[in-house]
Amino acid sequence: MLTVREATAADESDWDRFVSASPTATFFHRLGWRRVIARSYRHQSHYRLAIRDDRIVGILPLIHVKSRLFGHALISTGFGAYGGIAATDNDAVEALAVDAERLGRELSVDYVELRHQLPVALRGWRTKDHVYATFRRELQSDESANMKLIPAKTRNRIRRSLKNNLRFESRADINTFYSIYAKSLRNLGTPVPPKHFFLRLRDELTELLEISVVHGPTGPIATTISFVFRDQIAPYYTGALPIARSLHAYDFLYWQIMCDAAGRGFRIFDLGRSKYNTGAFDYKVYWGFKPEPLHYQYFLIRGSEIPNINPLNPKFRLFVSAWKQLPLSVANCLGPYLARQLG
Repeated sequence: MLTVREATAADESDWDRFVSASPTATFFHRLGWRRVIARSYRHQSHYRLAIRDDRIVGILPLIHVKSRLFGHALISTGFGAYGGIAATDNDAVEALAVDAERLGRELSVDYVELRHQLPVALRGWRTKDHVYATFRRELQSDESANMKLIPAKTRNRIRRSLKNNLRFESRADINTFYSIYAKSLRNLGTPVPPKHFFLRLRDELTELLEISVVHGPTGPIATTISFVFRDQIAPYYTGALPIARSLHAYDFLYWQIMCDAAGRGFRIFDLGRSKYNTGAFDYKVYWGFKPEPLHYQYFLIRGSEIPNINPLNPKFRLFVSAWKQLPLSVANCLGPYLARQLG
């Protein structure tokens, strides 16, 4: 018999064991992500288990994001690029989807959103394709083999970066990261998460998180927090100062992480998601990564249209332009309030 219920404290080790073994589970399915979101943003969560014969056959982590600006939603996984249902068979997938629909109605959310990497057949759910793509590639053990996979123009930028007296630090601190990241997001017109979010992320998932910094002639100029999951490494939160562009510090940063990861035996390099028709999307293509469309699926409860909470949405362009002009101190003060609502 197949049943669905809420995960309890007694299920924690079994949950993460399932995540480690499931081919469709991701870093964002780990229970540590739930604790970080709860402590940083105070959003409630509903982590659902599909059980058959006293054995976990499926999981669905849902974050209940309540926003005065954008409405209420159950998102899997909130504040992460990936998520959705991870299960061993179609019956478990269907049971978890039906349970999510029921829970969404019970909580009176506007919609339930599942951030699947691959298409999943769900009756009554609507899919939004070709908004986000992810960029993943298998790493080669040999440095020269990895270089050959990169297009010629980008290889030239990497080689130029190696002549710019840049220095790579693979074990940097949160303070250095945050000072660069906050400036970078303000310059892009994006609210920055609170600093304590990254501190809690570090404390909760210490062994799965790496902070890298590129030092230029004037000090730190580019940075990223990478997530480690199984045999994969993913530079996820990345930012740089304006001077980084002329020094090709982004190219230097990614190349150094790639070489370091290959040397340690990682198999997959994950450059993360980007929206179509953006500079970030094009940059990853220039690196020779093939875009893989992400399949975000929605069950609408109190609305008739799939939400479009996207800076490319014309409704938000004025906000993005105005945010870029804010003094950094103001952006850092207001940013965390808005970031907790974006999910």
